[in-house]
Amino acid sequence: MRQLDELSDDELIEVYRVEDRTVPHLRANFVSSLDGAVEIDGQSKALSSDSDSRIFSMIRRLADVVLVGAGTIRDEGYTPLRLSAASRKWRKANGLAENPTLAVVSSRLELSPVNPIFKSAERPIVITHEASPPDRREALAEVADLVVLGDSEVDLQAVVEEFAARGMPQILCEGGPHLLGALTAADLVDEFCLALAPLLAGPGSGRVTAGPPTTLTRQLTLATSLGASDDYLFFRYLRES
Repeated sequence: MRQLDELSDDELIEVYRVEDRTVPHLRANFVSSLDGAVEIDGQSKALSSDSDSRIFSMIRRLADVVLVGAGTIRDEGYTPLRLSAASRKWRKANGLAENPTLAVVSSRLELSPVNPIFKSAERPIVITHEASPPDRREALAEVADLVVLGDSEVDLQAVVEEFAARGMPQILCEGGPHLLGALTAADLVDEFCLALAPLLAGPGSGRVTAGPPTTLTRQLTLATSLGASDDYLFFRYLRES
């Protein structure tokens, strides 16, 4: 197993870089405790560490768009996406926008137009469906690029196609569990990155995925594994070709 502490940023980027950026690719990135908890006291940040933050930063550096559920925006206290100076410089040198675009999936549009994510020069994308409340759609259209895909629920396949049409084929899903569950059910997850925190959280916390039970499974292949001096482990799994 390679050691994260021994890798330069350029070497770490190569660990997570996809072969062809022009092909739509949906990567999910989550952190979990050893016993499967996705959060402590309602937030995943309690499971993070310096090594996890470094991986998180590098994965964001590679994304065209960061896809997040509205509940995660609220629970995790998201702010406008602005990467570090080093990441912005790298992205510009590689022909990318300085920061990835933030996209929020919301069925009920329970997002306030004064949420901090809307206080950015670059308007985020809010994705919903035809049955969402019209008054909330109108309010959010004032502060975001509102996209309606699907009749009574968000058509996630159409979401991937919409991003590709906008020239943003590299999608990073940062949660939450219900969004990951829906993406998995739609068979849209091409890559799963898991940070394993050396903690036992005990009962009560949810898993990294949530939603209606299913007996379907999807086989992934371990592509890389990294260890860190703080005992965190990082695994990258890819969809079988």
